[in-house]
Amino acid sequence: MNRVIVVGGGNAALCAAISAREQGADVTVLERAPFGQRGGNSRFTAGGMRVVYDGNDDMRALMPDLTEDELARTDFGAYPRDRFYDDMGRITEYRTDPDLAGKLIDESFDTLRWMTGHGVRFLPMYGRQSFETDGRVRFWGGLTVEAWGGGPGLVDSLTDIARRGGVDIRYGARAVALELKAGRVCGVRTADAALAADAVVLACGGFESNAAWRAQYLGPGWEIAKVRGTRFNTGDGIRMALDAGAASRGNWSGCHAVAWDMHAPDFGDLDVGDNFQKHSYPLGVVLNAEGRRFVDEGADFRNYTYAKYGREILRQTGQFAWQVFDGKVLPLLRDEYRIKRMTKVSADSLEALVKKLDGVDAAQALATLQAFNAAVDVDTPFDPAVKDGRAARGIDPPKSNWANRLDTPPFEAYGVTCGITFTFGGLHVDDQSRVVGVDGAPIEGLYAAGELVGGLFYFNYPGGTGLTSGAVFGRTAGRNAASGPG
Repeated sequence: MNRVIVVGGGNAALCAAISAREQGADVTVLERAPFGQRGGNSRFTAGGMRVVYDGNDDMRALMPDLTEDELARTDFGAYPRDRFYDDMGRITEYRTDPDLAGKLIDESFDTLRWMTGHGVRFLPMYGRQSFETDGRVRFWGGLTVEAWGGGPGLVDSLTDIARRGGVDIRYGARAVALELKAGRVCGVRTADAALAADAVVLACGGFESNAAWRAQYLGPGWEIAKVRGTRFNTGDGIRMALDAGAASRGNWSGCHAVAWDMHAPDFGDLDVGDNFQKHSYPLGVVLNAEGRRFVDEGADFRNYTYAKYGREILRQTGQFAWQVFDGKVLPLLRDEYRIKRMTKVSADSLEALVKKLDGVDAAQALATLQAFNAAVDVDTPFDPAVKDGRAARGIDPPKSNWANRLDTPPFEAYGVTCGITFTFGGLHVDDQSRVVGVDGAPIEGLYAAGELVGGLFYFNYPGGTGLTSGAVFGRTAGRNAASGPG
């Protein structure tokens, strides 16, 4: 029986462990976090997973609990392979590795079916990825499926599946180095012991929680960004692999970073989860300290802009911004705008609202909002479920879709800063999840999955792709670590 050690504790690591155990391997999972903070970044997510599907039959296969009434009133549409591939290319400026992207896309549906078969439950992502119009719920942006219970539910489900299958999970076990013999990885060293293995899977995240590495690789100012998720993703897996001769790869100066409540803690809070995010900005206007707009809030669906707009906020004076909405769209704001712990001001007029925007030039903010209102194309119908072409033009920057005049009280504004999710740079990994060495050949006995895989994401990220990537490459890594690729 082969012995496999998996380093990590989130979705990618647990999928790798379950997959390796399926092949008959003796599997041990080493998670750096204590039990109460287990699950890596996966635990802080909403559990959304981007997947190829073709209509209601595929939705029913992934979500057998769907009722006939839900199927009748919901327009799930379809998300074919070509569209997923186009999104990956367009969003990454066509730098994504085609082999990795193809693997991710082509195995997305089968991998979620595999998870379902093991007992993971999925449901439609109604609350965040759809709008109801004329009695029908319409999904938009290619993201339809989420894990039952969100990220915490996904981690708990996978943990239970792994344990029932005989996987040994050790918490508070920080791996510090890989053991090598004749160029082959043959185990892991922790602070307390050396553990022998026939293969090792690294699935322990990027370096977003390492402030020094953020400043070194992402650039000046990134050391003060807030971290959306776990404090334990400090690049350990990347460092261990590089020390063992692995090649680096990908967008080391890039990351997934979003609009995050300006007064959120420095690291993720499991009691709040991902609700510090503020992602309804396509429905409003975003202002910086100078009282000016600095992004096209309606450039695309939220799924295709949110992961890069955090960087834009970090570039602003004071590293903050305010999202402004009026009464017409308040019912459409996502649930995260209704939690108790958030930075919010409200007023019955724009003149009163801008005076409450802490750190903002109020006079310029009012002038910006008035100029925006005058630029809105009111003749084009507003439709939040499609790119409606309702624009604000003749201003810089324009707003390409979903432009509404801010003219209906109450007016609300939400203070945000930059929250980093994960880093894009990592290890050179092939489509069999094998870690590739600096000589161009796979390192025997070493596999990787999840956020430390370099080469998939550049500059930006299609929402929901991270968990799917972790599951696809985690499953592949576990299978191949146990029995060899092919």
